Amino acid sequence: MKIKILGSGCKSCISLTENTKEAVKKLGLNAEIVKVTNFADIAAYDVMSTPALVVDEKVVSFGKVLKPMEIEKLLQK
Repeated sequence: MKIKILGSGCKSCISLTENTKEAVKKLGLNAEIVKVTNFADIAAYDVMSTPALVVDEKVVSFGKVLKPMEIEKLLQK
């Protein structure tokens, strides 16, 4: 599983990254978490607001900081 956090590196992006790491650890998943800060790369996902969460190249959330429990539900689909 490959998880990407799209964003400029702002406080919200950092929070989403930490919450994602917590969710992955709790579920015991083997996942690679990558931060994407290049705006051209972010735009390629048609995301208009950050932070955004991408799981296996599918945008599952954007424009908000999800709580670890919300991320767990997305990762279990």
